[in-house]
Amino acid sequence: MYKTVVIDDMFGISNILLEQHYRPDLDRFRSLHVYRGMSNSDFRIVSSLKRVCKSKSRNLEKMILSNFTKYALYEEPSIEGSVWRQMILGQHYGLPTRLLDWSFSPLTSLHFALSEHNLDKMDDHDCVVWRIDVNELHELLPEKYQRVMEKEGTTVFSLKMLQEACSGPEEYDEDMKDRAMLIVEPPSLEQRIINQYSFFGIIPSDMEDIERFLAEHTNRTVRYLIKKELRWQTRDLLDQLNISERTIYPGLDGLSKWIERHYYVKE
Repeated sequence: MYKTVVIDDMFGISNILLEQHYRPDLDRFRSLHVYRGMSNSDFRIVSSLKRVCKSKSRNLEKMILSNFTKYALYEEPSIEGSVWRQMILGQHYGLPTRLLDWSFSPLTSLHFALSEHNLDKMDDHDCVVWRIDVNELHELLPEKYQRVMEKEGTTVFSLKMLQEACSGPEEYDEDMKDRAMLIVEPPSLEQRIINQYSFFGIIPSDMEDIERFLAEHTNRTVRYLIKKELRWQTRDLLDQLNISERTIYPGLDGLSKWIERHYYVKE
């Protein structure tokens, strides 16, 4: 069962940022939590593929990736031989995929929770940051995935480890069904991946309700509900900490988005 924590003051925000646990094996303070920010607390956790293609997701996924690869090869030739690379690159450019964005950085996730397409709506609703424990999730993985982790001496999957464990999405779906999912640290295919400290959850086709899965199979998942009264104050704090569209989306598009929001006039 996951826990909901209501954040109604700035001390609660600081608690999210200071979540570190002492690891005696390393004699360091490190936690393998990853975070996901969502701008409206009413939003459900769902992949972009499921949101766009709904019940036809399984059938349309191959066509989506095939067309993306056909036209994207000029920009990134390395994606031709790996369906996982196609998903990862496409995800960062808005392609509907089964991947779910997470970040190792709570600051990055707060940025997304405190972003709003229509800034007039910032005061209208609460937002949310989800936190999951990668170790806990990966304890649910089938045995052959566990063996790969043991061999590599890590609980964080790379693409190389994923490709060693399964041949592709079809085998992954058969292995996971709706009882497990894997978190992968992507290769640095694009500067946004680096800046956002990105991780991805690979959602099996049979997993229809991700939040129910987290409720039934995890005990260390936390849903931080940030009250709407804190959104502007926390948003301005992130800007002071240099966490903004300018750094999250490097390039002129991110710069323009940051300037637009920075000079927004509240009524």
